[in-house]
Amino acid sequence: MKRTYLSYLLFFVMALVGLGSCIEDGYTTSSSDQPVFSVDTLQMGVIFTEAPSTTHRFTVYNRASKALNISKINLSGENASLFRLNVDGFTGREFHDVEIRANDSIFVFVETTLPANERSVPVEVAASLDFLTNGVTSSVTVAAQGRDVRRLYAETITSDTRFPADKAYQIFDSLVVAPGATLTIDPGAELFFHDGAMMVVRGSLKARGEIGKEITFSGDRTGNVAADISFDIMSRQWVGLFFTSTSRDNELSYAHVCNTWQGVTVDGTDATEPVELTMVNSRLRNSGDRSLDVYHANINAYGCEIAEAANGAVSLTGGKHVFNQCTLANYYLFTALGGPILSFGHVDADSDDGSGKPYTSADISNTIIYGLGTDISHGDLTGMDIYLRRCILKSAGSDDDNFINCLWDTDPLFHTVREDYYFDYRVQEESPAIGAADPSLLRPEAATDRYGLPRGSAPDLGAYVYSPQD
Repeated sequence: MKRTYLSYLLFFVMALVGLGSCIEDGYTTSSSDQPVFSVDTLQMGVIFTEAPSTTHRFTVYNRASKALNISKINLSGENASLFRLNVDGFTGREFHDVEIRANDSIFVFVETTLPANERSVPVEVAASLDFLTNGVTSSVTVAAQGRDVRRLYAETITSDTRFPADKAYQIFDSLVVAPGATLTIDPGAELFFHDGAMMVVRGSLKARGEIGKEITFSGDRTGNVAADISFDIMSRQWVGLFFTSTSRDNELSYAHVCNTWQGVTVDGTDATEPVELTMVNSRLRNSGDRSLDVYHANINAYGCEIAEAANGAVSLTGGKHVFNQCTLANYYLFTALGGPILSFGHVDADSDDGSGKPYTSADISNTIIYGLGTDISHGDLTGMDIYLRRCILKSAGSDDDNFINCLWDTDPLFHTVREDYYFDYRVQEESPAIGAADPSLLRPEAATDRYGLPRGSAPDLGAYVYSPQD
């Protein structure tokens, strides 16, 4: 009996203590105690219209020493109906009596599907997300930019076709240019490829951008992966751009190909006529394999930046190649590098691939080859039809019949800061590349760089003319 009485008494005391704690830890009613938000404006970035956005979130903090009761959470403004909410795990349009414990926080998730706007540029859409707490309303702006796109699903171009730049293109599965057909892409056009999508050119591609009107081939993810890290630096968002053995007379001028699994692949192994790709002031970057991978095809590259690839920036197996005033660099982020910046295959009897095709021939001039890992696969090119003339190299070598007037073991001093996710392959003021190119080697196609700056009579090495940075 005593034991039972003591048990009840202990339970009663504990209940009183718990009740006292609840009373002591009750809701604050002071108007000065308000939620604190991790953002003033939730920027959801550019979103393709008529398709659900990715989910964005922000945090709501209670800095008070007592629990905070938010009487009402709701969206307001003419665009309020376009946004969807999830507050602390619950979906809805309006929320009441949402509790945040003392010195705790909750998440708010926001999604949207924006209507078509019939405009050629993104249109800003915003609403106010209001929090009524202790008689005071505080707000977070939620904003997105709606962009109309033409959506292509497993599209095959069977006759000569032009893609104007009035709207962007979103490609699902594949975009194929059939043999005998030519696809011409206008300056400033943007092609966004969904996860797993690819472009295959069996006919001819004429992507002719202009200064200030670059043609873009990229993944369709927009905004940031996390914090301030943009999807722009992420590889493996779509498969890549492929030129097959039946393709002819391809051009990439002022084009930007990025965020791929396999970069740009040009395969003329089974070709009965030469497969050729000419690139002028273009950028190939952010590949999960190689940024440019060539098999028994001919590449003419002028003023191009080819960079950031898991297995090396450029691989040339067979074919005839000219690289003039280019920058080949590798500061790839996401894995250990699997190959040199520039590699050669099928160069002699020891590396013969059995194709029966001629060995690789290359003339590389006024070019920078620098970055993490090894710069070139072959340190000794004796007997090969490969020449590097007046190039900056990472290796500590010396000139011979194949390496002519090169700058060895020389850092070009890019603006790139890999640790800060900043990749700019223009050079700094102190760069040894400035004024160091051989003007006699400058090709007419590379007379100006991607920014329209003339190279002049004392050109700089690499893809870019030096100019002071802001």
